[in-house]
Amino acid sequence: MTGPGRMIGVGLGPGDPDLVTVKAARCIGAAKVIAYPALPDAESFARRIAAPFIAADTRELVIEVPITPARGPAQAAYDAGAARIADVLAAGMDVVVLCEGDPFFYGSFMYLHARLAGDYEVEVIPGITSVAAASAALGQPLTARNEVLATLPAPLDSDTLRNRMEAADSFAVMKLGRHIGRIRTLLGELGLSGQARYIERATLPEQRILPLAEAPDPAPYFSMILVTKGADPWLKPPP
Repeated sequence: MTGPGRMIGVGLGPGDPDLVTVKAARCIGAAKVIAYPALPDAESFARRIAAPFIAADTRELVIEVPITPARGPAQAAYDAGAARIADVLAAGMDVVVLCEGDPFFYGSFMYLHARLAGDYEVEVIPGITSVAAASAALGQPLTARNEVLATLPAPLDSDTLRNRMEAADSFAVMKLGRHIGRIRTLLGELGLSGQARYIERATLPEQRILPLAEAPDPAPYFSMILVTKGADPWLKPPP
């Protein structure tokens, strides 16, 4: 009898399949079983990215995760998804879990990892993060030398956001959604509106870069604001 299988968390990058790493593409192409999250009754963005690499006979486990203010329904979905994956692992088969972006950077995979890593062997293949993709698309360096970069979820309260914006040399604001108006106000109060760049759906065909004042409200899920204060004089153009 063979031993249990491995769970392999595969980072897919920000959306463009060309940005999937060689290692990730090989792993997906060789997979007999894959699992991935999806909103109920909706296409999985993770599967959409990985589609060019999935073999025709691959078994697919869809983990439907509702997006609700309460955490209970999503956690119950991860409990159920982890149980389905565990059944496959216990039968001696590997499971490749698809995750947009990087598995451990706001990735859904971390919730499955927390439930299964104590009982099964786990490998994690990193992916390009949305912050890196946005920086590249905007042509905007994030940090240099001893500068500090902060990653800020927009749902944080305004006082916390203000303090962290003031403390960082550069920062990315994610999960904008219905909070974008409040973020715009904070940036204006801090005198940073002119240094803020808005981008949505970075690397995808529908990518848009807009002035902050023209960004939609609410903002789409895959959107971000980057602010670089430009503390390093070597990154400033010559006079």
